[in-house]
Amino acid sequence: MGDPLYTVTTMPTRRRPDRPFDPPAELLEARRHGPISRYVFPGGVDGWLVTGYDLIRSVLADPRFSSRWELLRHPTVDHGDVELEPAPPGEFLFMDEPRHGRYRKPLMGKFTVRRMRLLTRRIEEITAEHLDAMELAGGPTDLVTAYAKPIPAVTICELLGVPHEERATFQKQVDAFRDLESDRDDLIAAYHATRAHLAALVAAKRARPTDDVLSELTDGDLTDEELVGMSLFLLAAGLDTTMHMIGLGTFALLRHPEQLAALRADPALADRAVEELLRYLSVGKTFMRTALRDVELGGHTVKAGTSLILSYNTANRDPERFTDPHRLDLHRQEGAHIAFGHGIHQCLGQQLARVQMKVAFPALVNRFPTLRLAVPAEEIALRPEAEIADVYGVKSLPVTWDA
Repeated sequence: MGDPLYTVTTMPTRRRPDRPFDPPAELLEARRHGPISRYVFPGGVDGWLVTGYDLIRSVLADPRFSSRWELLRHPTVDHGDVELEPAPPGEFLFMDEPRHGRYRKPLMGKFTVRRMRLLTRRIEEITAEHLDAMELAGGPTDLVTAYAKPIPAVTICELLGVPHEERATFQKQVDAFRDLESDRDDLIAAYHATRAHLAALVAAKRARPTDDVLSELTDGDLTDEELVGMSLFLLAAGLDTTMHMIGLGTFALLRHPEQLAALRADPALADRAVEELLRYLSVGKTFMRTALRDVELGGHTVKAGTSLILSYNTANRDPERFTDPHRLDLHRQEGAHIAFGHGIHQCLGQQLARVQMKVAFPALVNRFPTLRLAVPAEEIALRPEAEIADVYGVKSLPVTWDA
């Protein structure tokens, strides 16, 4: 693998307390040495860490690199000789073609202009309702609980057609199985409870369809088990990323008051602001691929069966792609970040996520012109980064404002 190559032996997860929005310093150091580094997986297995923007895009677009769950090597856990099972039916993020296409293609036509228009109006209503509740209750409040979480939570319930009377119970189950700090047995129990709830929902949609994505998917040849897996994937992908983008994005804006003022002064800046926050924060920070055959990448041979860690957050801070990449600039002209990925696995719900953020950020900063942190910035609790696919964000964001 070439001894002169820069080598990383442990996947860094700690961020500097004074720079919570930047990737871990060790990842930035690896990028400074080049777009690809040698990585030593647990057990002494050789692999690669890709930190450069262009190389990551090339990997994501190349079918010679696999997303299959059973081929991926965990960057921090040594599973020894244990063979992983393939991803469950419907959970297509960890599948290659043709299995991946079986699930993605039926979904591609579901995010129609009509549905997006209807969902936009509903998101505006949800946003206004929660801002009203915040104003009525007064500060301080936890913005994650009061605002960042409810917007995507209600939106995904609308998308799946979860009945209103079931949403409170359903949300508790989802919260429990997404809580990274819960006991393992509790997590497993909550996961199975959520799957059972989704199975009942699929059966109800087959019997009596309503105007939602899940009902439309029951028209095809997908089995109940596949629909449950797809629903679970949509739920996890649609909730975590948007919630943490709104929470962490608000934190970033509050720490950059000149950018916050620019957004408040110019509503037309919302589109560009969302793209810049997506680039700057990259909450979906890291993904994996495994080479299916020998591939030349960045001047090195990646052997078949070798796993690669793709560092999205360093790619979106790559100085060869973005000018002054560590600066948050809502007027930035350079686009084409990879916060939503690239290639056949690019996020299906990215337009919906954008709509939620384009509504949420301007509405919040204009409703509360004096919005500010209610505790010192160094006391903001950040989400643990224990797993490779974890979404980065704040656990809570105490804010207040002048009445």
